[in-house]
Amino acid sequence: MLAFFSGYPLIFYLARFVFHSTSLKYGRGAKFVTILPYSYALVGTLYLGLILKNLYPNYTFENVQHRIQQPYLVVWGILSILFWIPVFARKQILSILHSLVFFCFILRDLFFQIAGFSHDSNIIKNDMSMYTVSIFLNLFAFALLALAYFLPPFSNKHSNS
Repeated sequence: MLAFFSGYPLIFYLARFVFHSTSLKYGRGAKFVTILPYSYALVGTLYLGLILKNLYPNYTFENVQHRIQQPYLVVWGILSILFWIPVFARKQILSILHSLVFFCFILRDLFFQIAGFSHDSNIIKNDMSMYTVSIFLNLFAFALLALAYFLPPFSNKHSNS
């Protein structure tokens, strides 16, 4: 789950910084920020696909219960697909709050390492590698949706209305 959701806050605030504090603020660049929750929903959809792939071919309740170790976090991760719905996507703060749950796990592990409660440095190495993967995955999802949204055929349909 860290590999999917923990990097979104960095991408979100980086995109808001770039597109709201530069000359792109008044042009097409301001519209890039509006697709951030959709990119988060795309990552959530990929996560749901991974879960379904890992459960295949036995989708029984016993198999799901046996394979999913943290069901509340899995359900919380799957709820990210709600950001495909425009009502949720318009409230961008909800996508940040949703992803901060996963980011807090990285902060917790980092705190335990710094405070000396944990002496296993492999936990931090694993968290940082998962965080890096998450940053690239969220960046790729954002770039993919930005390209799809601003391609000439799609953008011309929406500019006429």
